Amino acid sequence: MLVYPHINPVALQLGPLAIHWYGLMYLAGFMTFIWLGRKRIITLNIRQLTNKSLDDLLFYGVLGVILGGRLGEVLFYNPSYYFSHPLKILAVWEGGMSFHGGFLGVLVAMALFAYQHKLRWLELMDFIAPLVPPGLGFGRLGNFINGELWGRPTDVPWGMVFPQVDNLPRHPSQLYEFALEGVLLFILLWFYARKPRPMGSVSGLFLIAYGSFRFIGEFARNPDDGIFGLMTFGISMGQWLSLPMVIIGVVMMRWSTRKAPTRST
Repeated sequence: MLVYPHINPVALQLGPLAIHWYGLMYLAGFMTFIWLGRKRIITLNIRQLTNKSLDDLLFYGVLGVILGGRLGEVLFYNPSYYFSHPLKILAVWEGGMSFHGGFLGVLVAMALFAYQHKLRWLELMDFIAPLVPPGLGFGRLGNFINGELWGRPTDVPWGMVFPQVDNLPRHPSQLYEFALEGVLLFILLWFYARKPRPMGSVSGLFLIAYGSFRFIGEFARNPDDGIFGLMTFGISMGQWLSLPMVIIGVVMMRWSTRKAPTRST
């Protein structure tokens, strides 16, 4: 049995300014996005995207992630708490970001970027899909450092006690999701997207793989606090939100292989 190594969520204190690990994890994800994005631009010879436009793309993506992710957390998971404490909606440094909300926010942001830069939206989503998993992985590490989103009670040898919760050994589900959503998803998408693929297929694979990994990981994760917990058929809100992703991903991949043109390089 392991014990959660309590980590100060504040990485650096500079007078009244507190730099949180959670924020640093987001910064690491954004920096990795730029680094990998530049590699994809060179490898695929994408004429419509440059290093400068990639920086602009990240700016749009950051807005989509933060606004959508926070609104998703508020509306999907804990509306009663945040409506009772509206100022807490702004406290993103304390954690609490919904992937599914952030995903919807990014879709909107990318649609706006594609329109302004005269790009095909779906082709743009294919480009960024392999760049996303490292950020997801860093986010899960941030969850672990914050001691949040712990797992369900377990008797496995690596079960971890989170003293801030109780004395029961629990799955370190944040680390499971880091491995699935951050590492495995990245490897799968990066190698699949190295060659030209029919437009929409990379995005479809992202939806299928992330939705499946998230659905599996939720079996080890404690149901989120708020008004939901486990829902119909004993599955969580995160699992319910992941199922449409898998279905849409399957439809997209079937459509892309039959109808969509191959992305030019």
